[in-house]
Amino acid sequence: MKAYVAGVGMTRFEKPETRDWQYWDMVREAGSAALADAGITYAEVEQVPVGYCFQPSTAGQRAAYELGLTGVPVYNVNNNCATGSSALMLARQFVEGGVADCVLALGFEKMKRGALGGGADGGDFSTSPVARHYGVMAARHGFEMSPPTAQIFGDAAREHMEKYGTTEAQLAAVGAKNHRHSANNPYAQFQDVYGVDEILAARVVHRPLTKLQCSPTSDGAAAAVVVSERFVERHESADRAVEIVAQAMTTDTEESFASGSCIDVVGQPMSREAARQVYERSGLGIDDVDVVELHDCFSINELLTYEALGMCEKGESGKLVESGATTYGGRWVVNPSGGLISKGHPLGATGIAQVAELVWQLRGEAGPRQVPGARVGLAHNIGLGGAAVVTLLRAAG
Repeated sequence: MKAYVAGVGMTRFEKPETRDWQYWDMVREAGSAALADAGITYAEVEQVPVGYCFQPSTAGQRAAYELGLTGVPVYNVNNNCATGSSALMLARQFVEGGVADCVLALGFEKMKRGALGGGADGGDFSTSPVARHYGVMAARHGFEMSPPTAQIFGDAAREHMEKYGTTEAQLAAVGAKNHRHSANNPYAQFQDVYGVDEILAARVVHRPLTKLQCSPTSDGAAAAVVVSERFVERHESADRAVEIVAQAMTTDTEESFASGSCIDVVGQPMSREAARQVYERSGLGIDDVDVVELHDCFSINELLTYEALGMCEKGESGKLVESGATTYGGRWVVNPSGGLISKGHPLGATGIAQVAELVWQLRGEAGPRQVPGARVGLAHNIGLGGAAVVTLLRAAG
């Protein structure tokens, strides 16, 4: 059975502690928008997977109750930065498996200011779920006094530069592109435009990554209504429903750790395998894709993901972004929303917000950031620890 996204909604992503709201307020706003977009009420929803990382157990229920008290099953999902796409994947599986005709996937996060930690309990990295990942980093690069997540991705950038000749300017070009894109996104946390030189001159977080190449902590929520083909027919919404053509999730394998490379340990092999599965299941490839929302938690991860998705050969991603191939007028438009770097990164909401952007693009509803003629979109969401989710979407008709 096919699955479709019938409606999407999201809040603006905000800097933590700048807006007087709670996580359930965010979900009420995003969820209500998604239901209205689908033209349905909460009473028609049969299952509700909810993604978040930093709230207690059953926070999903507390949030979903703002939309209605109908007694439907609510599932609390936590998969690090891939949490939102994991909730969306559950929604798709419920529909494709015939369990439900209408599922509401929700994702939210209310975060604290400052850099993310490394998942350690009280600073003891031996108890962290990602201790093995940071162990690979420390064995090769040591451990510096910089934010752990920026450090492990920054060390991946150092390796890429050493192995392939990638330059700091090419890394900064990712940030410049995504900040430029976000200027047209009213949902983005940041809408300031910066040039490559300004990004290089910004405060260094972990060499070679500067602040303007790193995703911020954010508050916000996103929602998607996932429905069956018969639901689409019953509601006569085929002209607006966007098909989930294929979707895959992968987790770490031996390849992630065997090389001792941070490029592998931050998830490039997971992303590559998830993309391979999606291409195989859909019969489509990267050359069929028009618009991409990918997980640019740091500028280097956008470059690593170009390679994992097959947009270029290994080591060629710096040249690819520098050539203009991943912005308007190029071969693909990558992160028209501004991506995580500029749109923001409330962990539980990110994967669903990516799909919301793609739905708007594929319907032709993205306003000044519209990708001309967009028919096929790809979302990539990854979480250290690890999980990678790739979703391929196609416009109606």
